[in-house]
Amino acid sequence: MLNNKLSADLYAKKKRWKVALSIIAVVIVTLSMYYTNNLVKRFASQEQRQMAMWAEAVQTHAELMNYTEVFFNEVSMQESKRVELLAMAYRRFLAATSNENIGVYLDIIQSNISIPVVITDSDNNITLSINLPKKHQDKEIFDIEMQNDFSIYPPIKIDIYGKESSLYYNESLIYTELRNVLDDMFTFFINDVADNAAGVPVIILNQAGNHILSYGNLNKDNMNNSDYVQEQIDIMKSENMPIEVNYLDGEKAYIYYRSSDLLRIVRYFPIIQILVFIFFIIVAYLLFSYARRSEQNQVWAGMAKETAHQIGTPLTSLMGWIELLKMQDTPFIGTTEMEKDIERMKTITERFSKIGSIPTLEAHDVTVAVNDTMSYLKRRFSNNKFEFDIKVPDREISVPLDAALFSWVLENLTKNALDAMEDHGKLTVEMTEDAENIYIDISDTGKGMQRSAYKQIFQPGYTSKKRGWGLGLSLARRIIEDYHKGKIFVKNSVVGQGTTFRIALRKSDSI
Repeated sequence: MLNNKLSADLYAKKKRWKVALSIIAVVIVTLSMYYTNNLVKRFASQEQRQMAMWAEAVQTHAELMNYTEVFFNEVSMQESKRVELLAMAYRRFLAATSNENIGVYLDIIQSNISIPVVITDSDNNITLSINLPKKHQDKEIFDIEMQNDFSIYPPIKIDIYGKESSLYYNESLIYTELRNVLDDMFTFFINDVADNAAGVPVIILNQAGNHILSYGNLNKDNMNNSDYVQEQIDIMKSENMPIEVNYLDGEKAYIYYRSSDLLRIVRYFPIIQILVFIFFIIVAYLLFSYARRSEQNQVWAGMAKETAHQIGTPLTSLMGWIELLKMQDTPFIGTTEMEKDIERMKTITERFSKIGSIPTLEAHDVTVAVNDTMSYLKRRFSNNKFEFDIKVPDREISVPLDAALFSWVLENLTKNALDAMEDHGKLTVEMTEDAENIYIDISDTGKGMQRSAYKQIFQPGYTSKKRGWGLGLSLARRIIEDYHKGKIFVKNSVVGQGTTFRIALRKSDSI
């Protein structure tokens, strides 16, 4: 009774420790997750604010660009009117009659200080030039480069002293310089958006959406993949509306952007942290379980071998005494039974000596092994209190076995069943099979057990008996599962009605 109480106390304490450690682990994880989530939320909030400020700045700058484009269009219209006015003045001045007042036209021509004007003869020799840019000031021939620069407006055919000449005119130097400055400003704006310091991935497309003007904070090699580009654009569209920018020539550009990669990673950090923690707990549990099991195996193996060694010495002595009894004139009547018990002790010693070393499995007829073991146990325990019912097929079923260890398992289960039935009951051993496995069910009509004890009974030290170490079922599971690669478990149990244990072993053809 004391041993039973100590065993129950041991498992109760173990269970309480498991519950306490689980609660501590949950508290630690909860606090860690709470702190990490707060940290991640603060970082994500700051990152989002930074991206929002960047987007707002880009939007403001884009509106300024759009306003500049409108302003430039107005300037361009005024510039066109000035150039057309100057061209009209030249036409009227050159076509004026002797009695026509040309003062107004002459004033317009003389007030021109920014619009380039070139007069050439029929051989493209420059006869007169006004307001030319520096690159054309020293030229005497109206070459191809100048012709390209002055191609915006059609030339005016004029007659000077009876010779056919051409008058070319262009946009004003100030207007051209303004256009170049604004073009540079737009280029700088596009590059600055792409190379933003906020780390925001950006793709800038033309108006048709079929050409990338620039991009930033994206993998250069991946940008050569059209599928990757389209995927990024789809993500950007789902997160933010594109920002529209107008160019000076009336074209539009669209700025697509999304959250930074760092922000996207940080959002998943708590989940990754949980997975890493779970992985660590699982690995630690497996390592500790393996270490504990290895330690238990060494203790069991050492105890079993020492037991076998201790039994061997008196067993040898008993064998000698039996031989002496046989040599007497009147042999002792119990010599035959004593020899049977000594053979049994030899079998027990062999079992203990094999614990801790991997046994060699050989093909055995499992029906013979079950019949032999149960026949021996039936002779020892069958009486008016207990009834044995053995249901084994009458044909050979070959299974890889260590016969001595397998017999030990059957003996252990049988003795446990008889202890559970106490004064009376029925023990049933039934063998069934399928294509790959054989099943041995050992049933009793004893006191049964709660479902919560189905796994605990196989733990070392667990026992419900008044006497015992609680190692029998633990060793039985080691023999069946570790040595024979089978299964042993409680098939079913009902409190007050009995319990059925099942052993499952693979057939020889299935290995």
